[in-house]
Amino acid sequence: MLGNRLAGRTALITGAARGIGYAIGQRFAAEGARLALTDIDEEGVTTAAATLGSAAAGAHLAARIDVADVAASRRGIEDLIDELGQLDILVNNAGFVRHTTAFDCTEQEWDRMIDINLKGVFFCAQAVLPHMRDRGTGAIVNLSSLAAKTGGVAAAPPYGAAKAGVSALTVHLAKVMAPFGVRVNALAPGVIDTDMVRSMGSDVHLELTKQIPLGEKGLAEDVAHAALFLASEEARHITGEIVDVNGGLWMD
Repeated sequence: MLGNRLAGRTALITGAARGIGYAIGQRFAAEGARLALTDIDEEGVTTAAATLGSAAAGAHLAARIDVADVAASRRGIEDLIDELGQLDILVNNAGFVRHTTAFDCTEQEWDRMIDINLKGVFFCAQAVLPHMRDRGTGAIVNLSSLAAKTGGVAAAPPYGAAKAGVSALTVHLAKVMAPFGVRVNALAPGVIDTDMVRSMGSDVHLELTKQIPLGEKGLAEDVAHAALFLASEEARHITGEIVDVNGGLWMD
């Protein structure tokens, strides 16, 4: 399923060293996009960019960016846009979760999950909004979660709260940017087979997987296919949507 749906376009993907972010990069590259990949793991994201090869417009870029550091991430994103020449697509994928409960969640755990999963999404978006507004085009895809709708079954309280914030933020930005031709949507993955999900332990996710109507947990590639659709011109009349990728575990 190779094509040119993103030929001549550039995309910046946060949290792209592995998992869903890497899968999205792989899918976008296969469709002709030139990529700027970022991650807090500098070695991992550099390897990812090299593994994905080069685009027609030049080599894919890689940079270490901690999205929780607003000033540094803004500088890094501006530098990447300068090097790319233009930015057509932003995928706010960087995420972090640590299992904790309402009874034992610490302030440090709360702050770190909110900073990466919510604050990082907003300020990375804010860093590209003037560029997309001035060009009169662009697509932003945020990563929300099933936890935003359920309140979090396996996820920690701050993770569910942050992802609910991402969903609300997506709708807000879609309204603000629509007059400038910029679309903003989000994906809400359910139980996806990634390192981050596995790190939370298998018991809860095993029980959730048994409840999935389609009978199995999702793959990072399933999310990547949906991201490609939202980023492409095929979704030109779609904005402000939160698209579920969960095998039917949550239906609305």
